[in-house]
Amino acid sequence: MKSRIGPNGVHLFDRLSGLNVLLDELRPKEAAWSSSPRQVSIALTNVCDLHCGYCYAPKHKASLRTGQVLGWLKELDTEGCLGIGFGGGEPTLHSDFVDICKRAAGETQLAVTFTTHGHRLTPQLVEHLKGSIHFARISVDGVGRTYEKQRGKQFASLLRGMESIATLSPFGINIVVNECTVTELDAISELAQKVGASELLLLPQQATTVVASIDEVVGRALQDWVTNYRGKVRLAVSEAGAAGLPTCDPLPDERGLQAYAHIDASGMLRASSYSPVGAKIVDAGVLSALKQLRNTFEIKRERQS
Repeated sequence: MKSRIGPNGVHLFDRLSGLNVLLDELRPKEAAWSSSPRQVSIALTNVCDLHCGYCYAPKHKASLRTGQVLGWLKELDTEGCLGIGFGGGEPTLHSDFVDICKRAAGETQLAVTFTTHGHRLTPQLVEHLKGSIHFARISVDGVGRTYEKQRGKQFASLLRGMESIATLSPFGINIVVNECTVTELDAISELAQKVGASELLLLPQQATTVVASIDEVVGRALQDWVTNYRGKVRLAVSEAGAAGLPTCDPLPDERGLQAYAHIDASGMLRASSYSPVGAKIVDAGVLSALKQLRNTFEIKRERQS
């Protein structure tokens, strides 16, 4: 098991089983805490063959170089990161996607995950990825015609993708919750159980240059649905959309950049994929950019106080 030291104790994690153990009776001094965020998401590319109106990803073309990514992963691994999640854009469109996943799994102790729209998950691609992926996520924004309207792809093609992902690794379903999909949460949870998903991740729609965040009506409907949920698939929610929902945080003192960071397809380190503030990762590496970003936030807090 890999260990990570933080403000809540010593965190042990097994990437194969997903088992987490927190030794909270141990409270190491701050100087001993792991330097890296616990989890880092990496947009390998901005390229995507879908055009969803609520997508947050930048629309300029950008892709990370394989050597860059592998160097960052080894640094994060050494400094206490537990897992990385590849996204985009559509990560399977990165020319070295399979190689990056294989080397990440083989050369680090990181848990390797990725999020996909599912339409490129051919049996051949899945076979190449086997043994390199510890968890996968597939985006399912509505069912049937709602999905097809939201994503512009046939729902039947998505179902084939879910059949493929089920043979690769444990997987979860993501749903962007908005006025079109909030009424289909029951259908999505039933689908998740039917296809063997182990998690249903709720992503309340966030504002982009094209769409607004969910309004109060959708927010209340989501809260009511979660409160009355009796499904067997566990629920999770994005941190950005968690307000008002009954969440459980086993690491309450591990906040902000201690817990999570995002690297976009142009090599900027950000607090999240939605954050407008970032630090460019240069030759000094990820941890140097992380220190710079923390300093930026600290200066901002001091100015506001």
